[in-house]
Amino acid sequence: MHRLLILSKHADDYARLVSAAHLPDLAIASSADPATVASSDAYDVVLGEPSLIRQALPRLTALCWVQATWAGVEPLLDPSLRRDYLLTNARGVFGSRMSEYVFGYLLARERKIFEKRASQAAGNWDPAHPGMLRGKQIGLLGVGSIGAALARTAKHFGMRVKGYTRGSEGCPDVDAYFHGDDRAAFAADLDYLVSIMPNTAATTHLVDAALLAALPPRAVFVNPGRGSVVDEAALADALQSGRLAAAVLDVFQQEPLPKDHFLWRTPNVLITSHTAALSVPEDIAPVFIDNYRRLVAGQPLRYQVDFEAGY
Repeated sequence: MHRLLILSKHADDYARLVSAAHLPDLAIASSADPATVASSDAYDVVLGEPSLIRQALPRLTALCWVQATWAGVEPLLDPSLRRDYLLTNARGVFGSRMSEYVFGYLLARERKIFEKRASQAAGNWDPAHPGMLRGKQIGLLGVGSIGAALARTAKHFGMRVKGYTRGSEGCPDVDAYFHGDDRAAFAADLDYLVSIMPNTAATTHLVDAALLAALPPRAVFVNPGRGSVVDEAALADALQSGRLAAAVLDVFQQEPLPKDHFLWRTPNVLITSHTAALSVPEDIAPVFIDNYRRLVAGQPLRYQVDFEAGY
């Protein structure tokens, strides 16, 4: 018998969905408050948000597996924390949501939606021709499952896709791959640069002054990935000087973004407050259910996280 603890702000929804799957040999408890978890060996499996799980981690003495409800598991990667359990994250479920977010803005920009709305508000007839995504170049910093979904959507609109990765080249919708020190060649001639990199030591400030300088002035930077990837001061400088056309920012090094932060006042920035691809129980519960069935069948679990690599 396995004993599951659900730790989530949506604990009741997860409990309902997992219970409905009638998983074998599984007892379920749930809570939205990690402070209610006493020190015990009552649970060997946990499903929930990494930030909440971290608070209860020292008291979960029998823990063998954690299924995170997020793609990012940074709260559980601190070297000071225990690592004597299997950690899996949520993958394969955010691609469509990220595509809606990224291409919603790209289409708004090409079709001049914001400008047309401003003209309407002013009572001005605005015959300015819109642009189109067809023929434009998009660069993807990271081509994992989310990057692959963005590449597929880009191909639907007739875009050319460039991908920057650590080494893999498995996505057929990427026209050209770049690695290592090839960042300048990767950035050259891009119309849109999208970062969906994980938060690791190797990706910290990957989007720096040098990479931004390699972009053409028409380029737009979109970051629905991780705030740590961006040198925010360098980004603000590029926008203020006109060396970058615009930026759409969902994530930041500090969240919530402080009211006095310079990015609030940086020109041509759209801030979306970490809402690009939220974890929804109806999307995440099937990941846990599939992995639990693998657990009881003695099969490898999907989406295992390497504590050292960070993803």
